[in-house]
Amino acid sequence: MSENLGVNLKLACSHYRSISEVCRQLSINRGQFNKYLSGQSQPTPYNLKRIGDFFGVEDYELGLPPEQFARLIGARVTILPGAGQEDPLVELLRPLRDHGGNLSRYCGYYFEYSNCMSVPGSILLSLVHLREERGTFLFERQERQERTSSIDVQADDWVRCRYLGAAFQLQDRLFLVDYESLTVNEMSQTILIPSFKSRITRLNGLKTGVSSGDRRTPTCTRVVWEYLGPEINRINAYRQVRLYRPDDPRIDDDVRARLEVGPIRNGLFEID
Repeated sequence: MSENLGVNLKLACSHYRSISEVCRQLSINRGQFNKYLSGQSQPTPYNLKRIGDFFGVEDYELGLPPEQFARLIGARVTILPGAGQEDPLVELLRPLRDHGGNLSRYCGYYFEYSNCMSVPGSILLSLVHLREERGTFLFERQERQERTSSIDVQADDWVRCRYLGAAFQLQDRLFLVDYESLTVNEMSQTILIPSFKSRITRLNGLKTGVSSGDRRTPTCTRVVWEYLGPEINRINAYRQVRLYRPDDPRIDDDVRARLEVGPIRNGLFEID
């Protein structure tokens, strides 16, 4: 049972939108359920029966070899060479997912304001979507950067950037790591201070990365996430994604103040 339960539970959960949904319907603590998935602990006979009833199988069947269990529930799986050997990168990051906090309340769309690393003195507005997928919190960040150093450019001069990443809550901070998926030539990390209010409005933090210029200078900037909602008009939101001058009336005073706090030239730290 101990060898196969976690694998079989993951397979059964894959038929649902998320592991959190399964936990809510089972009324089982998410942290405790994560221990079942990782093999750190075993369910009590009572909980094992509840889990089996939920997935429509006998409790002993949850301990069958994964290939047999997959056939039992009608799932299609491919047994590859080396099956059962965890990917080293997945194994390395597993504790972050299993022991991190629940980011469900932060899921949705955000405008991200930051001091542009490539065009100092300007503010970059990006569109971020944070979502939960099978118990893991993922996000996508859309940017549009200019080919030239001027903010006032024509539509043909824009370059699209699409960042993909994962988010974790460790103690009282939100950590987000992503990479540019179209060129795969850079990564960035964002650390946000969570909101302790009942309604999320804006989150403050710092983001590190590199400028897209020839020097690719390592840079750190203040960042503000503005919550837009769980569902938005993506087309209208994306039309606002671009560079802005600091005095642009579309950048309100609160955002401008959050980006300018502290003795940082143009809101940026440059690392030699």
